[in-house]
Amino acid sequence: MSIREFCKRDFVAVGRDDTVFKAAELMRQNHIGDVLVVKKIQDAVLPAGIVTDRDVVIEIVAPGLDPHVITVGDIMLPVIFTIEEDAGMSDAIRLMADKGVRRLPVVRKDGGLTGIITLDDLLLLMASQLCSVAELLAREQQNEADKRR
Repeated sequence: MSIREFCKRDFVAVGRDDTVFKAAELMRQNHIGDVLVVKKIQDAVLPAGIVTDRDVVIEIVAPGLDPHVITVGDIMLPVIFTIEEDAGMSDAIRLMADKGVRRLPVVRKDGGLTGIITLDDLLLLMASQLCSVAELLAREQQNEADKRR
C-alpha cells in the first residue's frame, strides 16, 4: 500500500512570509497541529518547511515574542524531510524514526506537494489493520467451532 492511498490531501499551507499568528490561527480553525510552509515555483507548489503548534509555543509564546511580527519563515526548520507518494507505509515509518519527525510532506517524483502523512495517521492505519487481523482470528476460531458441532 503506497502513501498516496492514505495521505491527507487537504493540508493547510502558508507562505514563509506569513506571520506565526496566522499559522496559529489556521491550526486552531482547522483543529490541526501543523501547517505546511510552501513556496511556488512556476505552477508547482513545493514544500519549504513545517511549523507545528510546539514550534509556536517553544519559539514564540515561551520567550514572549510577538506572533504578529515573527514570520513562519523565522521559526521553521531549514531542513525538511519529504517522502514520495509511491513509497510504502514501512518506508514512511523508517524515515520518521531515522529523522526523528512525526510529519512528512508527501511529494510527486518532481517534488510537487500532494499531501502530508503524520505519525497519528500511520498509527490509526496500523491499528485498523491489527483489528482486521484479530477479527480474522476470531472468525477462524468460530468457523472451526461451527464445523465441529
